[in-house]
Amino acid sequence: MHILIVDDNEELQYGLEKIVSEAGYVSDAALTIQEAQQKLEEKNYDLMLLDWMLPDGSGVEFLQKLRDEGYVLPVLLFSSKNEVTDKVEALDMGADDYLEKPFSNIELLARMRALLRREAPQKQSIITIGSLQVDTVQRIVTIDAKRVHLSAKEYELLEFLARNANIVLTRFQLLEHLNKDFDVTVSSNIVDAHIKNLRKKLGKPEIIETVRGVGYVIRKQ
Repeated sequence: MHILIVDDNEELQYGLEKIVSEAGYVSDAALTIQEAQQKLEEKNYDLMLLDWMLPDGSGVEFLQKLRDEGYVLPVLLFSSKNEVTDKVEALDMGADDYLEKPFSNIELLARMRALLRREAPQKQSIITIGSLQVDTVQRIVTIDAKRVHLSAKEYELLEFLARNANIVLTRFQLLEHLNKDFDVTVSSNIVDAHIKNLRKKLGKPEIIETVRGVGYVIRKQ
């Protein structure tokens, strides 16, 4: 299990790394949001321990940004804030659990184990099409073993195409899928724009084939 610890207090950071290591986990450390973002782009983690207040911004706002981008790894947020409203805000912004400082090592490890147990049964359901892999549980996309970061809508579109490999999906079907939670009718040009961005990010435009006058398809040999 790989844990990312994000805290700007170097003494606490060292202590957390020691606790995590002695519990049998592998950890990486980040002192800032920028460092944490870089670590997340380089490696897939099973859990993130995230401090609320960081030198270059708010951990809570950073977490909300990650959720908006489609990151689903469990996050244990910790802070010295002890108001109920603060805890509610943290959970509403995407935290899976909240731990108030100071906390005991025993409680920290118990919370970590609970989050990791919750995620463990779901670590499956990976769609593989050539060099493309779509982890439909963690919402992680890789191509040639390199992670590709997509917006939430781009991911939804790619997963839908991958789940229906070899089936030509019309622009209307794709648009309906993207807007399944809304009553608003949006131009099909939105689908074309998302496809264009997807092809650029994947670096292999041929993966998503255009069927002229109909829509798009991902071919699986």
